[in-house]
Amino acid sequence: MQLHRHALIATLLAAAVWLPAARAAEPSLPTSTAANLLNLGASANLEVTKDLLSITLQAVREGPDAAAVQAGLKQTLDAALAEARKAAAPGAMEVRTGNFSINPRFGKDGKTNGWQGSAELVLEGKDMQRVAQTAGRLNATMNIVGVSQSLSRELAEKHEAEVTAQAIQKFRARATELARQFGFSGYTLREVSVQSGEGSPAPRPMYRMRADAMMSSAEAAVPIEAGKGLVTASVNGSVQLQK
Repeated sequence: MQLHRHALIATLLAAAVWLPAARAAEPSLPTSTAANLLNLGASANLEVTKDLLSITLQAVREGPDAAAVQAGLKQTLDAALAEARKAAAPGAMEVRTGNFSINPRFGKDGKTNGWQGSAELVLEGKDMQRVAQTAGRLNATMNIVGVSQSLSRELAEKHEAEVTAQAIQKFRARATELARQFGFSGYTLREVSVQSGEGSPAPRPMYRMRADAMMSSAEAAVPIEAGKGLVTASVNGSVQLQK
C-alpha cells in the first residue's frame, strides 16, 4: 500500500513538471499590435549645381641626395604658397598644403640609386574663376593632378530640408494609398527613420569646351563649367493599418 502511494506521488510530480514545459513549447500567437503591419519607404532628390571647386597641384623633384630633393620641394612649395595666398579670401578660395613625401628610387639591381619626392598644394573655394586662374598661374612650377567639384555644406543643408519634406509627403501618400488598396480606411505610424545627404547624378563630363566658359592658358589651366549634384532624402518605416 505504501509503495503504491509513493508511485502515485511520483506520477503526479512528473505530470506537474511536464505541463509547464509543454505550455512553454507551444507557439505564441501573434498579438493584435503585430497584425496588419506594413513596411514601406519613399525617397526624393533634387539636382543642384555644384558650387565648390577643388584643384590639386603637385611638384615632383628627384636627385641623388634626399636633403637636396627635400630642399627643392620646399622652395617650390613656399613660392607657390606665397603666390596663392595673394588671391586667397574666406569662402571664395582657401589654400592648404597636401601630401609631402620623399622616397628612395631603386635601380635594376635593387639598390638605391637616388631619391624622388613630391609636394601638393590644394586650392578650394566657391569662386571657381578665382580658383582656376590661380591654378593657371601656378601651373608653371606645379602640375595640376586633380580637379573636383562638390556641393558646399551650406548649399547641401539649404536644400536638405526641402527634399526631406518631399520624401515625408511621398511616404504619407504611399501609406494612405496602400492602406486603401488593402481595404483599410487609414493607418497609424509605428516606426520611421529619415536620412538625407548628397547623392550622385548620372555620369556626365565635369569639364566641357565651351566658348563662354574657356579662359586663355595664361589665366587658367582648364576651362571650368559647374557640374550637377544631387541632394537626396529617404524615409523608411512601418505603419499599422486600421479598419
